[in-house]
Amino acid sequence: MNTVFTSLWANKLKIVGGLGTPILVLAALGMVILPMPTLLLDMLFTFNIALALVVLLVCIYTRRPLDFAAFPTVLLIATLLRLALNVASTRIVLLEGHQGGSAAGNVIEAFGSVVIGGNLAVGLIVFLILMIINFVVVTKGAGRISEVSARFTLDAMPGKQMAIDADLNAGLIDQEQAKKRREEVTMEADFYGSMDGASKFVKGDAIAGIMILFINIIGGFLIGMVQYDLPFAQAAEIYTILTIGDGLVAQIPSLLLSIAAAITVTRENTDADMGGRMLGQMFDDPKALMITAGLLLIMGIVPGMPHLAFLTLGGISAGGAYWQFNRVKQKASTDLQAQENTSATAGKPTELKELGWDDVRSVDTIGLEVGYRLIPLVDKSQGGQLLERIKGVRKKLSQEMGFLIPPVHIRDNLDLSPNNYNISLMGVSCGFADIYHDKEMAINPGQVFGPIDGVIGIDPAFGLEAVWIDEVQREQAQALGYTVVDTATVVATHLSQILSNHAAQLLGHEEAQNLLDLLAKKHPKLVEGLVPEILSLSAIVKVLQSLLNENVAIRDIRTIVQTLVDYGPRTQDADVLTAACRISLKRMIVQEIIGNESELPVITLSTELEQILHKSMQAGGNEGAGIEPGLAERIQNSLVEASQQQELLGQPSVLLTSGVLRSTLAKFVKHTIPSLHVLSYQEIPDDKQIKIISSIGQ
Repeated sequence: MNTVFTSLWANKLKIVGGLGTPILVLAALGMVILPMPTLLLDMLFTFNIALALVVLLVCIYTRRPLDFAAFPTVLLIATLLRLALNVASTRIVLLEGHQGGSAAGNVIEAFGSVVIGGNLAVGLIVFLILMIINFVVVTKGAGRISEVSARFTLDAMPGKQMAIDADLNAGLIDQEQAKKRREEVTMEADFYGSMDGASKFVKGDAIAGIMILFINIIGGFLIGMVQYDLPFAQAAEIYTILTIGDGLVAQIPSLLLSIAAAITVTRENTDADMGGRMLGQMFDDPKALMITAGLLLIMGIVPGMPHLAFLTLGGISAGGAYWQFNRVKQKASTDLQAQENTSATAGKPTELKELGWDDVRSVDTIGLEVGYRLIPLVDKSQGGQLLERIKGVRKKLSQEMGFLIPPVHIRDNLDLSPNNYNISLMGVSCGFADIYHDKEMAINPGQVFGPIDGVIGIDPAFGLEAVWIDEVQREQAQALGYTVVDTATVVATHLSQILSNHAAQLLGHEEAQNLLDLLAKKHPKLVEGLVPEILSLSAIVKVLQSLLNENVAIRDIRTIVQTLVDYGPRTQDADVLTAACRISLKRMIVQEIIGNESELPVITLSTELEQILHKSMQAGGNEGAGIEPGLAERIQNSLVEASQQQELLGQPSVLLTSGVLRSTLAKFVKHTIPSLHVLSYQEIPDDKQIKIISSIGQ
């Protein structure tokens, strides 16, 4: 029962707290329009002073500026309240001031009498000095700092976002931590931007206070002497007291809030106690206190100087320096003794005992490092599209290859040249280039109708001639026959090409096991007993890597596993199992080459050449080490020529050979003629016709 009662009261308090700000704003508007009794005005003036004190103390004791993120809004509301009180008090001063000092309220009268001290001129001068301090020193300085802080914070946002993305890609933080840090960066920018605007309210409030002062004095004189026939001296005394009292009641809270704003914007955005941080940074080194004490003592003994003040403060400074010196010395002695005790206990260096496996940093499976000028490419706030392009590349390759491509860890690297990027796999660089994030690449596809002005370059993905041009030259370049792509597309295409060529390196035991687990959900009987009864997981990984190494996708994992189940009991040889899987996947392999065409153009080897190669393999091993170098060069040249002819005709180049030679010839041409597909006779589907376009002899 008590719990329910407490919960109801908590909900009611939340509702009342939510209505506080609207009620305060409406009350301020009411004070501007409606006349107020002096008692209520005294209460509101007191509340205004208390509010300013609370805000100032909160700013002092807040550990970080962002912990008081509502400060700009509080500053605005307090300023509106103070201006509304100025309007209400001005109305009372001008209407009721002729009756005496207490007619406008006890608070205004008390503040005016205390400051004036029986002299109107002195009171007016003191009040003006207070206004100048608030306007020229505190408010102006705080406004300038707010403006600079807002500008620097906004300029630093891209770098901070980049650092968060880099830490996330590097695995140093998780998604929740990254989200929290991004929110903090956004809150920081919003806070300092709001403080920049709120400081203008404080500045305007100070100017309004000066104007209200002269309006009240001049208006009071006129009303007192013209409407109420008061003597000049009496009118001057009454309305000057009331005006200065009214101004002080308003300007003291204004000065407190200005100081609070200045304290907030001058603080570092770190989690630390302001008082302790100031004392620590000022007095940690006793030398400053020692020199200060010496100067004060010397000045204290100079004839004509106030000896008591200087000698007293000099003695206090010397005592503080002595105490701080002993404290630092004692701390150093304690640290040294602790270090000696640790060394004596260990008897030998113990640095290795402090290390753990968490200190060993593993290499990124896929890494992308960029120079500092390329940071806008990966910064979404600057319109960078590279992150989205990389996601698209991963999705496309994952669908084509048949397994999940690992994430790309992106980070900036100051060791790279500003316009350079580097793509690495398993920590090894696989591709790099110099690019320009603010330009576009016009690629020469082989035939263009004229040159175009720009920076000469090379397409990093395919090595084609290219020119870096400005965006306004896009239409001109396209009209001349160039293929124009943006910088993000250049990097994404290069990354896609590298990942496609090295797909086998991206698939390991974890990925293979995940594929088997997914297959087991739909075909549990097929996977049951495969590992380890028929084949080990390592053998399956080797087969899958061999297929990927020959540009054969493994998305038809069901057919691959079915083949391994059939052939696994007979052999454990990865090459034999790979050949069997290729035969099972022949329809997909050929479709990837010619699509739905019914005729497959092929290049063949003459019967004599095949016999020679068979004998060479038998003599030198399956890797083709026995092929005579001159013969190998002639075969390569002939295949290059035939492949280029097919490329000019817009047709795929396919080398058809026996099953025994296929694997060796595929490795032989993989790097020299990457566009050449090597198939065996067993890998041709029954519904496809073979068209021999060239025969390679010896």
